[in-house]
Amino acid sequence: MVLCFYVYFGYPLLLEVLGIIRRRDVNKKDTIPFISVIIAAYNEESTITEKLENTLSLDYPKDRLEVVVASDGSTDKTEEIVSRYENQGVRLLPLSRSGKLVALDQAVKQARGEVLVFTDANAILEERALRELASNFYDPEVGGVCGNQKYRLEQNPNGDCASEGENLYWTYDKWIKQLESKLGSTIAADGSIYAIRKHLFVPISDPAQADDFAISARVVTQGYRLVYEPEAVSYENPPISSDLEFWRKVRVANQSMNGILHLREALNPFKYGFYGIELLSHKVLRYLVPFFLLIAFVINILLSLDSDFYKIILLLQILFYVLAFIGYKARNLNLGRVKIFYGPFYFCLANIAVLLGAIYLISGKRITTWLPERE
Repeated sequence: MVLCFYVYFGYPLLLEVLGIIRRRDVNKKDTIPFISVIIAAYNEESTITEKLENTLSLDYPKDRLEVVVASDGSTDKTEEIVSRYENQGVRLLPLSRSGKLVALDQAVKQARGEVLVFTDANAILEERALRELASNFYDPEVGGVCGNQKYRLEQNPNGDCASEGENLYWTYDKWIKQLESKLGSTIAADGSIYAIRKHLFVPISDPAQADDFAISARVVTQGYRLVYEPEAVSYENPPISSDLEFWRKVRVANQSMNGILHLREALNPFKYGFYGIELLSHKVLRYLVPFFLLIAFVINILLSLDSDFYKIILLLQILFYVLAFIGYKARNLNLGRVKIFYGPFYFCLANIAVLLGAIYLISGKRITTWLPERE
């Protein structure tokens, strides 16, 4: 339980204290590098038109911008739709089905920009998002910039409480990223919107990794900063189903843990400084939380046999899981949108997904291809 407390409370407190002692601000200034916006798409016919219209309407000089869409073996009308925009500076790369990382790698090879902006096909960017990302690259120490993903909760009136749970989790996680960024670098970017200098892009040999983590973390291992920019905003619709969100988290956990294994040298603080502590605290220990919880529950049962104090602790644990169960059963009802229920429910959903993703990885099952959870 001590390690669980550290992951969710102790680590943020450590970041807050260190941020007071050794804060590192970014030297930002308006600048307009040539940008390549890279979009990986698989069967995105329902979203790609809005995505391209949004990208082409952003406040950024058209002669300093190109858009590359890598279609990872789409079988719907995605490629047909993208081809209609070729006379507006959009390039289509029709690829065979190989996974998102392979699609991104092929797109980067074709990109002409000095800065690469990666963004999801269902992410809608605010008008100044590219300018806000670009302003950070005026600082020569900055090699990558993580944007600010927000959820459009009003777009999910009929979904279950997964949307509230994910929004609560994401609000917490962005707070951590901001604290990390003030110290030097945040742990990794999110695929909704992030940017890196093109010469820092490292092709990833194993496609069974979370693309945003695998690409952005290597900015830091090459000696540059990866910073968080809250003004570079993208919007996505929240998950409409706990079932879909669960399996998305299983995939993300499986790929992220595999990505950490490929980047395990970054855990060495003597070589990579405080980033090694961040990677251990923000990623490794957080992925170990479900194992800590199981061990703590069993130990608590044994200790409660001879201790009234541990009987109380055990009852509190049981109460938390009862609230989570109520949140699960009421996930499609108004009752399920009450924080005291959806908070515990989403916490348990996320950690069970991590547990399953870890079991898959240990058993040799690696998730390479991707299927965006839209429906």
